[in-house]
Amino acid sequence: MTPPRVLTVAGSDSGGGAGIQADLKTMLALGVHGMSVLTAVTAQNSLGVQGVWELPAEAVRAQYRSVVDDIGVQAVKTGMLGSAELVETVAELISGTDAPAVVDPVGVSKHGDALLADSALDAMRTRLLPAATVATPNLDEVRQLAGVQVESEDDLRRAADAVLAYGPRWVLVKGGHLAGDAVDLLTDGTAAGEHWLRAPRHDNRHTHGTGCTLASAIASGLARGLTVPTAVTAAKEYVTGAIASGFALGTGIGPVDHGWRFRT
Repeated sequence: MTPPRVLTVAGSDSGGGAGIQADLKTMLALGVHGMSVLTAVTAQNSLGVQGVWELPAEAVRAQYRSVVDDIGVQAVKTGMLGSAELVETVAELISGTDAPAVVDPVGVSKHGDALLADSALDAMRTRLLPAATVATPNLDEVRQLAGVQVESEDDLRRAADAVLAYGPRWVLVKGGHLAGDAVDLLTDGTAAGEHWLRAPRHDNRHTHGTGCTLASAIASGLARGLTVPTAVTAAKEYVTGAIASGFALGTGIGPVDHGWRFRT
C-alpha cells in the first residue's frame, strides 16, 4: 500500500542535521513517503554555514511540477527559500496545489547565519504566508517578519496575532528561546482554536534541525489526515524526543536524533 506522500521544498544541509536531509529523515520516521524540491545547496557543518548556492527558479519549478504532476502530494512543507524570486515561485506553486502547506519561514540558521534575504521578507508576508495552512515561526522570525519582540510567554498571543494578520490559517509560534519549559502557541485566532503546547526543556545543546524537523512532522501528520491541532501536538511530542536524544557531531552543535523512537 502506498504511504501518504509529503513534499519538502527546502535547502540542502551537507552535514545532514537540518534542511532537506532532516525533513526526509523525519518523514521516514513518521511513516510517510518523503519527496524533495531542492532550493539551494549549502556547505554546512556543526560550526555553521560556510557557503550558500541558490538554484534558479526554473529548476525549483521543474522539480515541483515533476513530482506533483506525476506522483501527487498529500502535504507540502517549505523551509529555506532565500530570495524573493524563490519565495514568489514557491508561493505560486503551493497556491495551485490542493494539499495543506506547512510554511517554516526560515530566516536565520541555528548558528546565526542569515538564510533569507531582506528583500524576500515582503514576498514572504504577502505571497507565501497567505498560502500556508500552518506557519511555524520561531521568536527571531516573528521579530523579523512582524516586528514583534517576545520577551515572555505573555507576548506569544500578540506575536501569533501579528503573523495571522498576513493570512495563514494557523500559526504556531515556537517559544523555545524563552526561559523555562518549552512552550509553543498554536492558534487560528479564535478562542476555541487556541492551544498551548508545553514540554520539559532538555539540557542538551545538540538541537540542530529542530525547526525543520517540527515542520516536517506537522506536514507528515496532515498528510495522514490528522487535524491541525492533532498533527501539531504529535509533532511536538516527536521533536521533544528528538531533542532529548540529540547527539554530538563534529566540534559544534550536533543534530537532533530523528530515529530516537527506533532506539528506545
